[in-house]
Amino acid sequence: MAVVGGGGTFIALRAIDNANKPVTPAFTIEDMGKLASGELSAPDPETDALKAAAERAYRAAQLKKNRDGAGDHEDELSWVVPKKAPGGDGFPARNFPPGSDPSPGSNKATAKALLASFGFGADQWGCLEALWQKESGWNERAMNRYSGAYGIPQSLPGSKMASAGADWQTNAATQIKWGLGYIKGRYGTPCGAWGHSQSTGWY
Repeated sequence: MAVVGGGGTFIALRAIDNANKPVTPAFTIEDMGKLASGELSAPDPETDALKAAAERAYRAAQLKKNRDGAGDHEDELSWVVPKKAPGGDGFPARNFPPGSDPSPGSNKATAKALLASFGFGADQWGCLEALWQKESGWNERAMNRYSGAYGIPQSLPGSKMASAGADWQTNAATQIKWGLGYIKGRYGTPCGAWGHSQSTGWY
């Protein structure tokens, strides 16, 4: 992570690398081991450190912008909508296909319908809605400019979602399924994930 002068712009040097990481097989040997031991969503210290660093950089940028008295504030969410899918090694750079325009309302409906299949009650919906609103605005093409995290659940790197489907770059349902699995495996419930996000700025 480096700080570049001029406008208080913070650039995460690893963000591009993370966005461009090659798509990994649906399940690697390492993943099989984690799955066998029930640790598929276990904490990843390196990824967690990058998430925390990205959150600090974003907050610092917001403080700098406020201190400088900038009149026109950018969107407070720390993501952007790329015109193309991230490119690079095995992560094909291509235009998003027609019909893939983000639809937050439709994406929320999909997630709400999938809650029960992951063992979550209706009481968890408010937490999930707030969590992914903060993370991505429920936009399947959202990309964090500080870390390179991608999609509705802000997977880091985005290619982790390939375990839920090959169409993870553009399919909201695939991203939601992966995100719900990640939340269940690591935090137990959406409210558990939301609580962590509220205390640390990431999940």
